[in-house]
Amino acid sequence: MHLVSTADLIKKIRRLEIQTKNMVNEIFSGEYHSSFRGQGLEFSEVREYQPGDNYRDIDWNVSARLGLPYIKKYRETRELNVVFLVDISASQFLGTSYALKKERIAEIVATLAFSAVANGDRCSLILYSDVLERYLPPRKGRNRALEIIREILYYEPSGKGTSLEGACRYAAKILNKRAIVFLLSDFLDGGYEKAMGILAKKHDLVAMQILDNSELELPNAGILRLQDPESGRVAYINSSDRKLREAYKARVNLEQEKLAASLKKMGCDHLLFKNGDSYVKVLRQFFALRNKRRMK
Repeated sequence: MHLVSTADLIKKIRRLEIQTKNMVNEIFSGEYHSSFRGQGLEFSEVREYQPGDNYRDIDWNVSARLGLPYIKKYRETRELNVVFLVDISASQFLGTSYALKKERIAEIVATLAFSAVANGDRCSLILYSDVLERYLPPRKGRNRALEIIREILYYEPSGKGTSLEGACRYAAKILNKRAIVFLLSDFLDGGYEKAMGILAKKHDLVAMQILDNSELELPNAGILRLQDPESGRVAYINSSDRKLREAYKARVNLEQEKLAASLKKMGCDHLLFKNGDSYVKVLRQFFALRNKRRMK
């Protein structure tokens, strides 16, 4: 059990809010807006036809009444439902450098949540381990963003394991309207592909993979005692063995290739966040890619 005083909790969340809101104001608000479209179009106004306007937009009734060509103007109905589907299993408490994985998740979610708030979108949170841990229904505003950050940082899960299948099934069940679903996990699980594929068909699913450096490559540090945080199993390995390190890295690379191919087949975007790397850079590349696809 992690005991955190109320004052420390508020201080940490406030610091994270200031840090991410500054970035949102400078960078992400516009990029987020252009990357995710609204749910449709609604009538805005009529105005006089100008060279270059699409003739299909001419309002013939108004034009006949006024004696000049007028066109209908529409605006995007902006309000989106943004869902943060967060893996809060025991493996998210790993962090060999910089920060715990769940702290990295909180930073990423804070940036996206405040971008959503700035654009008037509604945010919700689903925390999942091998069971449903917490659900916050969709709501607008700064307070909802702060609630989401607080839950990610300080919620004490009852389960240790990971069930991405259960998480995706639950999300598909409760989400009636099309939503943007940010799924944040290390994806160290299996058997979830079918459920995730169904969720991806109904919603705009973005797979955000957060990994510690030690999960990608073993350090050269002699005898290591490794413990699986979810099962509790312990193993000792000699990390000074170059062949062992190379075999480990090759296996990880293969698993990453399989994951990327699987997510691509589902039509999901896949972002990898490594501990210590700039999550800002990863997000900016992601937004640029989304905008590039939209322009085609």
